[in-house]
Amino acid sequence: MQEKQINHSHYQLSYNVYGKGTPVLLLHGYGEDSQIWKNQIDYLASHCLLIVPDLPGSGKSIITAKGKEEWLPNLRIESLAHSINELLITENIAACIMLGHSMGGYISLAFAELYPSKILALGLVHSTAYADSDEKKITRQKSIQFLEENGGHTFFKASMPNLFGKKFKETQAAAIEELIEQSKAFDTPILVAYTRAMMLRTNKTNLLQSALFPVLFVAGPEDIAAPLTDVQAQATVPIKSYLEIIEGVGHMGMLEAPQQMNQHLSRFIHLIP
Repeated sequence: MQEKQINHSHYQLSYNVYGKGTPVLLLHGYGEDSQIWKNQIDYLASHCLLIVPDLPGSGKSIITAKGKEEWLPNLRIESLAHSINELLITENIAACIMLGHSMGGYISLAFAELYPSKILALGLVHSTAYADSDEKKITRQKSIQFLEENGGHTFFKASMPNLFGKKFKETQAAAIEELIEQSKAFDTPILVAYTRAMMLRTNKTNLLQSALFPVLFVAGPEDIAAPLTDVQAQATVPIKSYLEIIEGVGHMGMLEAPQQMNQHLSRFIHLIP
C-alpha cells in the first residue's frame, strides 16, 4: 500500500494505492471516509490497481483556509469530480473503473459527464442518477438547518442507524456506534456544503442512456436513501447494465454484507478488458 497526497491551494487530497492491473477508484459517500471500504480493500486489491481517496473535507483530506473561503461556499458535486480528475492526472491514469457509494455515486456520474473518455465502467453502489425531488430538497434544507444548530455528531446520531437494514441494526449496534463516533471528525461547514451540493445536483438519467461503458447498480431492499424501485428503474436505462440486489441490507452493503459486495464488485471489474 502507498499513501499519497495531492496539494492544491484549496485542499490536500489524501489517497491510498494498492495492487496492480486495471485502475479502479472507490469513492466514499456523505459522512464517511475511505475506511467505509475497509472490508473491500484487501479483497479487491488482488484483482486490480485500487485507488481509495478521502474526498476533500473527509478523513485525511483537509480543506485549506483559502479553500474554506473561496472553494467551499460554492461547492458542487462537479467540484469534487474535478478533484478526482486531479488524482488521475497525478497517477498518469488515462481511464479507470469508478465505483461510488451514495454521494460517491453522484460524483462518479458527474465525473463521467465531465470526462467521458476517462471512464471504463461505472458503478453506483446504493446510489441514484435521479436529482433530488422537491420533497427531498426540503428535507436537505432541514438537514442543513439541523447541522448548523446541532453539529454533525448529533445529526448522524439520529440519522445513521436508519441507513442500515433491520438485521444489522439488531446485531451490530457497536459497528453503527463506531461510525457515529467517527462523525465527530467532520467540520459542520463541510457537511453543510456537501448537503447543499447534493441538493443542487442535476438528473443524470440521460447520461446513463447514452453511456457506452458498462454500468453496475448495487441495491438493498431495505435502503431508504436509494430505494430499490428507483434503482431497478434506472438499471433498465444503460445499454450495458448490471443489477445486483443484496437481500436483507439497507444503504450500507459494504458493511452489512461484505462478502456479497466483494463478489459483485470483483465480478464487474473482471468484465472490463
